[in-house]
Amino acid sequence: MYHRPMLKKFFRIKPKKVPVTQFADTPTSKQNNPQADSLGYGTFKGVFVPSLLTIFGVIMFLRLGWVVGNVGIFQTFVIVTLASGLIFITALSISAAATNMKVGGGGAYYIVSRSLGLEAGAAVGIPLYLAQALGISFYLAGFAESIASLIPQLNPVFIAAVALVALTVVAYISTNAVLKFQFFILLLIIAALVSFFMGNSNVPINPVEATEQLTRQAGFWVVFAVFFPAVTGVEAGLSMSGDLKNSAKSLPLGTISAVVLGYVVYMAIPYVLYLRVDSETLQTNSMILRDVAAYGSLIMAGIWGATLSSALGGILGAPRTLQALGRDRVVPSFLATGFGPQDEPRIATVITFIIALAGVLLGNLNAIAPILSMFFLTSYGALNLVAGMEGLISTPSWRPKFRTPATLSLAGAAGCCAAMFMIDPGATIIAIFLTFLVYYLMQRRKMRAQWGDMRRSILMLLARYSVYKLDELVPDAKTWRPHFLVLSGTPTTRWYLIELADAISHGKGFLTVAAVVAKDSEQDRRSDSLKRSFKDFMHKNHVPALVKIVSSDSVPDGLESMINNYGMGPLVPNTIVVGDAKKEATIAQFAHVLKVVAKNNRNLVVFRKGVDHKPRSKKRRIDVWWGRERQNAGFMLALGYLLQNSPEWYGSILSLNSVITSESEKDSAESYLQEYLEKSRIVAEHHVFVHSNPFQGIFEASRNSDLVLMGMRLIEPDETEEAYAKYYKTLLENTKNFPPTIFAVAGEKVKFTDIFQ
Repeated sequence: MYHRPMLKKFFRIKPKKVPVTQFADTPTSKQNNPQADSLGYGTFKGVFVPSLLTIFGVIMFLRLGWVVGNVGIFQTFVIVTLASGLIFITALSISAAATNMKVGGGGAYYIVSRSLGLEAGAAVGIPLYLAQALGISFYLAGFAESIASLIPQLNPVFIAAVALVALTVVAYISTNAVLKFQFFILLLIIAALVSFFMGNSNVPINPVEATEQLTRQAGFWVVFAVFFPAVTGVEAGLSMSGDLKNSAKSLPLGTISAVVLGYVVYMAIPYVLYLRVDSETLQTNSMILRDVAAYGSLIMAGIWGATLSSALGGILGAPRTLQALGRDRVVPSFLATGFGPQDEPRIATVITFIIALAGVLLGNLNAIAPILSMFFLTSYGALNLVAGMEGLISTPSWRPKFRTPATLSLAGAAGCCAAMFMIDPGATIIAIFLTFLVYYLMQRRKMRAQWGDMRRSILMLLARYSVYKLDELVPDAKTWRPHFLVLSGTPTTRWYLIELADAISHGKGFLTVAAVVAKDSEQDRRSDSLKRSFKDFMHKNHVPALVKIVSSDSVPDGLESMINNYGMGPLVPNTIVVGDAKKEATIAQFAHVLKVVAKNNRNLVVFRKGVDHKPRSKKRRIDVWWGRERQNAGFMLALGYLLQNSPEWYGSILSLNSVITSESEKDSAESYLQEYLEKSRIVAEHHVFVHSNPFQGIFEASRNSDLVLMGMRLIEPDETEEAYAKYYKTLLENTKNFPPTIFAVAGEKVKFTDIFQ
């Protein structure tokens, strides 16, 4: 918590308060200010210049000659074209996204969060901000070393710190002043390039002291990895998106123009070096551009301009990314406070200054430098992915004025990923880990964004493809998975049904929890409220499931309607789960439900809690009573196997049992079970019991088991519901003292015994 009067006194400007509940899509001071459009920056000042200055960086002045010296002119052209092509695709993706939405502050973070969700936006935005802030330290370190080479008495850390203070003060006072200062730097770089192209052909053989890195011959991909950061500047203008007059116009025009001009210059410089300098000198002389130029001092000025402009780009962009994160409450909301008519992020600028100063004082940050580069590439890949997926899905809301082929953007995303691994595989893995860590922590916070994103559209696209393909394939026992429809009613009353179905299906099949409610004048509101209640209850109990509520005049009619109609195409429940019916009226309803189940060729699981539902031992026991040749046997074995391998029942003992009435059949029955288990590759015990009363034999053998699975016969086509209800009551009477029991009916047209062959 901060004290507002102190803020007023410290900043001397009345701050604009950002409410805790406000997100970046809500109106900012710029949107509330009628003069906002006239105060915004144009294409040249707001996008083109920052992007071009980031592209014309230190690598152009200090490493381009080394690139030519190592791989030759032809491969240099290939490297420049590949790297620039990847950035050009990213620029096209940015253009498509920027012309489809009003891009707010935060640039890449804003686009990703509004397209892939708040969690993905934070996973990209937080590392990107840290990379932008710490990147300032690296640029200033290069500037300080160049100054120290001319004046050895000065400490490079002191020079970098003074430069950081000076640049931050200018940025703090006015963003407009910084952008005007960048015009001066651009003139310095232009003068340096003109001096280089006007240089003479007689290069003095007086190379500077060569480092081990420069003297060692490098291959194509090593050189590519060194050169690639030279063209990464497309986010400099994107970070200013919230301060532009017309971001939809300025971002595409300014970004693409900067990338194209950068490509032309990066193709021209190697060609001139190739004509004027031998490869050995190019490999060893890092200041070759200065030696070739007509005026070497202008090259030094260009180096200083390149480092300072890159640092200024970070000082401008990083606070705006942090401000956008604050507006969405990803970070504390006070960091989103804006000042003045341009809504300048001064508090975020102070935080960025502190982080950059810490980087400067640490001195050697080479160990984490590759990881920071990975974060920039991660954001490029995410931007390409956003444009590619939006174009692939083609929802009605995707109507960009600047069209980019979806396949091209997706290729750019893949290229960014490949470039990351080529530059530094270890740093790539660390960057990916940190990105997923931020994503996980954001999910734990369970924040709800007040905007829609395309995650649902992506899942719909995948579901559409999967459903259509599933419908073309014939169901087979080898690919069988349970798809449960649990008729539990209110979850709290028969939670054990949901718990059982979840244990069997979790990670292996589908689960739908269903209930029937009576029709009334407020049925729609009641159904929606009940559905939300179901979902919240199951979410708290960590049960992933769908919820289906049906309104009906009677429970039997509602159940029949649900069993007949629920599902889509091949994705229909194959197994109905119900509790045991005990009352006379409910037994009659149960017989009717079973008739509907049989008519629809569905399996049925009737679960009865039993006399004692508590685990009997540390190692739980599941007894499957094997009927061998019957269809129910394979179905029960499949359920028992899935249950045994679930997290809830993992390590339990699965036992295949059979009860016979004649001692003479025991040896053959035991041989059959043993042989079947060996062929089925199931870790299970097998037992054969002899008893004149099968139900009594099962009870005596399984009285200490935690779960019993038994078969129950199907209703015959010409059998009346009353006759089947009588059979069911007899079954309940014979098993009334049993432990928790599943009565299984295999009604699906699947040969379940083939699962275990």
